[in-house]
Amino acid sequence: MADEQNSQTPEHEATQGDVQHEDLAARVATLEEQLAAAQDQSLRSVAELQNVRRRAEQDVEKAHKFALEKFAGDLLPVLDSLERGLELSNATDETLKPMREGMELTLKMLQDTLKRYQVEAVDPYGAPFNPEHHQAMAMEESATAEPGSVLKVFQKGYLLNGRLLRPAMVVVSKAPAAQQPSIDEKA
Repeated sequence: MADEQNSQTPEHEATQGDVQHEDLAARVATLEEQLAAAQDQSLRSVAELQNVRRRAEQDVEKAHKFALEKFAGDLLPVLDSLERGLELSNATDETLKPMREGMELTLKMLQDTLKRYQVEAVDPYGAPFNPEHHQAMAMEESATAEPGSVLKVFQKGYLLNGRLLRPAMVVVSKAPAAQQPSIDEKA
């Protein structure tokens, strides 16, 4: 019996060696696939971490830029009131002169303060209507103004760091009725 075990044919030993070699090759292939998958997962994790970090930095930057949005928006009616008060008061009345000067100085200080914090006025008088920055309150026929341009500004708009804080309320021009093509002419 011992002779039988020791006297295996070379073919049998070669077959056994091939099987072991195939098992090792299959094991190596499996390990290489697992390694590639682990490397891919690692790269994806690093990329996701970088994306999360970048988004967090952008969120912090936006928070700094637009932290004053509500506060600045609440100050705009004060600015509007000062401007209207100056418009409605008589500039030639000597008794109102000290009050007007005080209002002008207060208005200038408020405007300078808002400008320091990147709050910009949008006063589109005469400019083409821009629905991203203007709110059309009415349309009015005009022979002198280009159709689609701003004829009147009821209330200035404001931007905070380039983002719309409040749209300008405007009246937009349209072509006079005589110049507008009738329904029959269009057909």
